[in-house]
Amino acid sequence: MYNLKSKIAEEFISDNEILETINYAEKNKNNAELIDSILIKARKMAGLSHREASVLLACEIEEKNQEIFKLANDIKQAYYGNRIVMFAPLYLSNYCVNGCVYCPYHAKNTHIPRKKMSQEEIKAEVIALQDMGHKRLAIETGEDPVNNPIEYVLESLKTIYSVHHKNGAIRRANVNIAATTVENYRKLKEAGIGTYILFQETYNKERYEKLHPTGPKHNYAYHTEAMDRAMDGGIDDVGLGVLFGLSTYKYEFAGLLMHAEHLEAVHGVGPHTISVPRIRKADDIDPSAFENGIDDDTFIKIVACIRIAVPYTGMIVSTRESKEVRNRVLHLGVSQISGGSKTSVGGYAEPSDEAEESAQFDVTDRRPLDEVIRWLLELGYVPSFCTACYRKGRTGDNFMDVCKAKNIHNFCHPNAILTLKEYLEDYASEETKKAGNKLIEKEVEKIEDERMKSITKENLKKIEEGQRDFSF
Repeated sequence: MYNLKSKIAEEFISDNEILETINYAEKNKNNAELIDSILIKARKMAGLSHREASVLLACEIEEKNQEIFKLANDIKQAYYGNRIVMFAPLYLSNYCVNGCVYCPYHAKNTHIPRKKMSQEEIKAEVIALQDMGHKRLAIETGEDPVNNPIEYVLESLKTIYSVHHKNGAIRRANVNIAATTVENYRKLKEAGIGTYILFQETYNKERYEKLHPTGPKHNYAYHTEAMDRAMDGGIDDVGLGVLFGLSTYKYEFAGLLMHAEHLEAVHGVGPHTISVPRIRKADDIDPSAFENGIDDDTFIKIVACIRIAVPYTGMIVSTRESKEVRNRVLHLGVSQISGGSKTSVGGYAEPSDEAEESAQFDVTDRRPLDEVIRWLLELGYVPSFCTACYRKGRTGDNFMDVCKAKNIHNFCHPNAILTLKEYLEDYASEETKKAGNKLIEKEVEKIEDERMKSITKENLKKIEEGQRDFSF
């Protein structure tokens, strides 16, 4: 029985409802009248149901697909403008007791180098990331109650926030760790995390259990209900995601949107972010062994349809994707990307072949952060290192109220400009600095509030004089 307000996994992610949704979308993929009615609703920029969005995803009418892509771009601009938030993953440990068949960290992999960083090693990694210019991290660990207990994660967060090197500081650490208890989520909240991120991997329960044959992650319900426990534990912002390629993309798409609808219905706040990773090669993992892989065009349409269905959410695409693919999805909904990423434990401070061998997946976009920043600038985007909302309490329903009113640009735009200026002064190459200052000059004039524009200009001068960390 489908019940989006239930906290039971198989009720708010109903297999029957997903299958009926896929069937409905398939029957109506060329129903121009229905598709037009859904697009009319979508243009109000208040979102769509999983069933309505599934019809758009299935649509085969080329003219309507072009309307879908244009609308996704319009919604992205209305909510997030031309800002792209930057972050980097930081892997603390690759010890793991699970048997996930798509991940090289699985317990049976005996030849991958296992490593758990000490607090001193974490400091070195953070300094290396700060020296690149990063201000926001996504913390990653394998699931291992002996090697990676919650106490280790909490101690590591304390270390990360304590490191101040030159003008560098990590101002926001998001956390991507295994499903845990309400009590542990409370501890993460008290430690000052940003967003709690957990990928579902697949919403198909039968596939899920086959793909996670051993270990605590085998428990589909415990994993799927984790976001409810996190929010019950006081965490304001949570991030969803699936690993496309594990099950059929239409199934995952519907399940992902149903999860978002569930969180909004129960907690009053939908997902702060949605990630859309695709399975990639890694150590003993061959992506061609998974029959549900998707091509680039399908991936691009998924991104566009998620943006239309969940207009308020931040959308994340990592360095799993190539420069070319990331270029295509930036204007269709993506608002956050990683840059200069390493997916190995200890990959930043002292890069080595051994570290690369411990990577969770192969990075496709290997450009250094400065090159990624310059690329974004040349495309007309404002790379943002801003963390002001989190630090000023604009999280959870406070953030969503402002975001859904399409008002976040009122302070996010000037904040993005200020943090970009910091990056240009402290870390950028001369070529990037020149391109960035040229864009800033243009973007400042877009600030509608004259008082805020004046303050932004004053703070830009102060940054040039050596002061840091201004925000609205």
